[in-house]
Amino acid sequence: MNKVIDENYYDLIINNNIVPSYDTGDNITYINDINSILHVYNDRNDPCDLGRQPYHRFPSIFTLESDLSLEKSNIGKVQRTPYLGLYGLGVIIGIIDTGIDYEHPAFRHNDGSTRILNIWDQSIQDGKVPEGFTFGSEYSSEQINIALKTANPLELVPTRDTNGHGTAIASIIAGKESAGDSFAGVVPDSEIVVVKLKEAKRNLHDIFFISEDAVCYQESDILLGLRYLITISQQLKRPLAICVALGTSQSGHDGRGATTSYLDFLSRISRIGIAIPAGNEGNAQRHYFGNASSSLRYEEFELRVDEKDKLFWMEIWPDPLARLAVEIITPTGESTKYIYPSKDNCVENNFIYSKSVVWVNNITIEEETGNQLILVRFRDPIPGVWRFRVDNIEEEAFSFNVWLPNGELISKDTYFLNPDPNTTITESGNGKNLLTVTAYNQETDSILLQSGRGYTRSGVIKPDIAAPGYNLSCALPNNRYGTLTGTGAAAAHTVGIIAMILEWAVVRGNYTSITGSNINTLIIRGARRKDILVYPNNIWGYGEIDAYNLFIKLSI
Repeated sequence: MNKVIDENYYDLIINNNIVPSYDTGDNITYINDINSILHVYNDRNDPCDLGRQPYHRFPSIFTLESDLSLEKSNIGKVQRTPYLGLYGLGVIIGIIDTGIDYEHPAFRHNDGSTRILNIWDQSIQDGKVPEGFTFGSEYSSEQINIALKTANPLELVPTRDTNGHGTAIASIIAGKESAGDSFAGVVPDSEIVVVKLKEAKRNLHDIFFISEDAVCYQESDILLGLRYLITISQQLKRPLAICVALGTSQSGHDGRGATTSYLDFLSRISRIGIAIPAGNEGNAQRHYFGNASSSLRYEEFELRVDEKDKLFWMEIWPDPLARLAVEIITPTGESTKYIYPSKDNCVENNFIYSKSVVWVNNITIEEETGNQLILVRFRDPIPGVWRFRVDNIEEEAFSFNVWLPNGELISKDTYFLNPDPNTTITESGNGKNLLTVTAYNQETDSILLQSGRGYTRSGVIKPDIAAPGYNLSCALPNNRYGTLTGTGAAAAHTVGIIAMILEWAVVRGNYTSITGSNINTLIIRGARRKDILVYPNNIWGYGEIDAYNLFIKLSI
C-alpha cells in the first residue's frame, strides 16, 4: 500500500536538507522546495512516539473555519462601473477543503457545462492519480462534462462533498447567480480547481488525543494540495487566488509552522493571491495568558474539564527568556511531581483516585520556533477544575500562553476559568506576509464575537482586514442553498475580491507582475476605517474591506 495513505505509517514533515539522511528509496514524498514527508513505520500507537520524534515533525491538525451582502464590500459598485466590471474572468480559484458538489448549478455555465477545471480527490484511490503525485484521483473538466450529461454523474465521477463546507466556500467566491435563491458569488466568471482533502490518519488522532469521530485534516495533505494548485496554475499560465478556510491552534501562533511559512512564501510570488481566516476562537475561552513578576516566579491557572471530553491536548508556550517546570493538580487534589524541561522527555502520569492519565512533553527547544513547549495530553480526565502551576527555573519575570484545541475537537464546555480573548488567531493566520481575514456582521456593522483576535505571539499586527462573515448566502450539496458564518466565510468573500484584482492586474495587463503581498497592500490601503477607532488594532486590523475604494485609490 502507498505509505502516504497507509495507517501503519506516520507522515512526518521534514526539511529537504535532511532528506538524504533518511531516504531509503520508498519512504519520502516530496512536498515542495522546502519540505518533504518522511514515512515512518508505526505499529504501537504509543503516545511517547511524540518525543522519540520531534513535535514539529508531526503534521498539525486543521479543522473547518465556518459554521449576505455583496454591497457592504462595494463589490456590486465595482462590477457596475463600466471600466472595471470585474467578475474573475481568466482567474483560477483554488480551493482546499471538503470537496465540491460539481453537479450544483452554481458551478456550471449557462449551457450546463462545468466551470470546474480539475478536482483532485485525495480520498478516492481507484482513479487516475495526478501527475507528480502518488495517491488520490484526479477528474478533469472533460470528465465532469461527460458525467453531467448522464442520468447518474457520480457513476463516472464519484467525487462528492459529504460535508458541504467546501461547496459553500467555493460558491461564496465563485458561484453563479441564482436570483430566486438570493444568491450570487463574488466572481462568477472565474474557473475553479478543487482539492478534496482526505481525513487525517488515525495515528495522528492517536498521537494528538483526538476522538475518532472528529472531522479534521492533516497539514501534510494541505501542503500537497497547495503544490497541486500551483502546478495547475503554472500549466495554464493563469493567475491563482487561493482559499484555505481551515485552521489549527497547534504551534506557537507566531507564523513559523510549515504550512504558514510556505503560504507566506507563495504570497510573495507573482500572480498568486491568498486569504487566510483568523479563526473562530475569540470567545471560545480556550486561550490563557499568564504573566508572573520576578518576585513571584510562578503562576497558577485553572481549566474546567467537562465529562464529554475524554481525549484532548493543551499547549503551553513560554516566552523566550523563561524555562518553566509544570505541576498538574487534579480536581481530587492529587498532583504530579514537577516536570522539568528536557530535550525529548515524555512523562506518563497516573493517579490513585481516578483513571485519568496525563502525558507531558516538556520540550526545552521546539525546533521550529526555538522556544520551550509544554505539551499536555489528557486521556479520561476526571471532570472538574484542574490546576496547573508553572514555575520559572530562572529567577526573573516571565509570561506564557496556553491554547486548547480549536473548532469541534473539544466541546465548548471545557475552558479556562480566566481566559484571554487575545492572541486567538489560528494558524495559518499568523503569517507575516499573509492577508488574515476576520469576520464582521454586515447587518449590524459589528465584529463577530467568535472571530480570532491578534496580535501574534511575537507581536505582529493581525488580523489585517475585516470582511462580511455573517450568514453569507451560499450553495450547499444536492442543489440546495443556505448560509455560512465565520471567518472562513469572510476569507472566501475576500478571495473573490482578490480574484477581481488579479483580473484587473494580470488578465487585463495593468500590473502583470503583481504579488500576493502587493494585493494585500491594496486591500489594506482601500479599507474603510471608523473615526472612533485607532488602526491597526487586534480586532478589526486595518479596517473593513472595500473593493471599490481600493480601485479609486489606484486612480489618484
